[in-house]
Amino acid sequence: MPGSGMDVTSRGQSPGRLSRHYGDERTPLLGKPQDFRATKNRSAPVNISRHDAEAGTVATAKSQNTQREFLIDTDNRRFWTVFVGIMATYFMGCFDATIMASSHPVITSYFRSSNRASWLSTAFLLTNTAFQPMVGRLSDSVGRKTPYLVTVTIFAVATLWCALARSMTSFIMARALCGLGAGGTIALGNIIISDLVPIERRGTYQSYMNIAYGIATASGAALGGLMADRLGWRWEFGIQVPPLILAFFVTAWVIPADLGLYEKRETLTEAVKAFDFAGSLLLTTSITFLISGLNMGGNVLPWSHPFIIASLVAAGVCFPVCLWVESRAKRPMLPLELLHSSPRANIIFANFLAAFLMNAILFNAPIFFQAVLLTSATESGLYLVVPTVMASTCGALTGFLITWTRRLKWPLTLGTSLIVLGTAALSSMQRGWPTPLYILFLLPFPASSMGQGFQFPGTFVALLASSTQREQAVVTSTLMLWRALGNVLGVAASSLVLQNALFRYLSLNVIADGVDGRDEAWKHALIARVRESVEAVARLADESVREQVVLSYQAAVRVTFLCCVVVAVVSATLIAPIRLPRLGDRK
Repeated sequence: MPGSGMDVTSRGQSPGRLSRHYGDERTPLLGKPQDFRATKNRSAPVNISRHDAEAGTVATAKSQNTQREFLIDTDNRRFWTVFVGIMATYFMGCFDATIMASSHPVITSYFRSSNRASWLSTAFLLTNTAFQPMVGRLSDSVGRKTPYLVTVTIFAVATLWCALARSMTSFIMARALCGLGAGGTIALGNIIISDLVPIERRGTYQSYMNIAYGIATASGAALGGLMADRLGWRWEFGIQVPPLILAFFVTAWVIPADLGLYEKRETLTEAVKAFDFAGSLLLTTSITFLISGLNMGGNVLPWSHPFIIASLVAAGVCFPVCLWVESRAKRPMLPLELLHSSPRANIIFANFLAAFLMNAILFNAPIFFQAVLLTSATESGLYLVVPTVMASTCGALTGFLITWTRRLKWPLTLGTSLIVLGTAALSSMQRGWPTPLYILFLLPFPASSMGQGFQFPGTFVALLASSTQREQAVVTSTLMLWRALGNVLGVAASSLVLQNALFRYLSLNVIADGVDGRDEAWKHALIARVRESVEAVARLADESVREQVVLSYQAAVRVTFLCCVVVAVVSATLIAPIRLPRLGDRK
């Protein structure tokens, strides 16, 4: 009860449970005890532990913090066994998410279903995104261990199903189940690490996870096609099963059964009774319709298709109803205070916009290289090598630097500033520059570069530091949900801007002069052809016509990047005014 001074253990929390500490948003975390006046929500003459803040207990956090290295009673060997097991499943989840990038043509050709290729990514993305909040909230009721082991099992079974699939429909269903398992495994892995590691050291372990993410995503994209060609595409899924089985048994052995429980363990009946089924159904439905409409609109089906319109309208209706239901739920799937209170709302939405920009520019930068510079797909990929290395390096260093400097604001400010700089640089690119200059302009851009490297780890740790320990599961899953939505919206919105701008500039620049059959019918056919295929630009035989198309693409991409500049500025303005805690020394 607030203000009662009740100790954590008197509320059902065992002595071996978590005891993370945090300070007020305007005071250092775990720093020297300070006297300051009471705020609106709490009075505290000294710093307050994260759990004690909820109960109103005044304590000196630094003296409590020195009692143990981890947030549960464990030794280094057991902790590192847990961490390595989680890292293994985290690596496989990230690896599986990108392995289809280079191997899906082989798989769809095998099943003679190339026209259904988009469903491979759509099915995975739908379940990967939609069920993360549900998994995070469920783990608050029954503990982390059971949901984590269930998602690992689903992931392993679904991956084996992919390897054994005998039809395209079966394979798509397996990929959907893979998305559920991989998404739950990644979300719960992050949550478990936050349960074990004090907030002032969380950045270090986030760096380890960023390194695993970088290696996994790069190797998944690179090795997917190689394994499909050399070993057969089924092996790229079958090879994932043994590590997942091993990780299952390791984590089942070492993860504490009561990890993540702050009250007594709920029975299945109690958990079902308290579960927010209405909010979960509405949130999942709105996300499903939104991703289906945006991912297929302009790609598989035209934006005017009834299915696309119906999907977007359904999402637009379900989401407001979901917010209304969540505002009245006892244990909401999506706590609304996360979306309207500073600094957490600022962090979540700035992270959403960064993810939006990441995929928007990742989608459009290769179009500039191939349609304006007339490079091949391989050459355009090489332009992104250095930025990718920089992103991985910055992401790995950020967590270590947060732990060392004890400050949370600087990676967010630096990341958003680099994103603004990068998008502005991209909007000014044009033909005729030397290759090193293009690479230099790509370095700060958020699609695999320093802005992303600084901001994403920074927002994650800052959001955890601004929340109580018992909130960390739901804030983690909420952050990952909005990041995933940003990824989807970034591609869909930027594609919409690009295609509309391209149509306008092609209509203005391509001249139907009547020479050699260049009439209006020829013009409309040409515009349709170069909009459908970027590779068609380089194949245009007439140099003057190709020049008209190239100039149109250059102008359209510039408009798209200028829109990204506006979004980047909004992201920066969300971060600029917030005040974040300062992490304290862990001695």
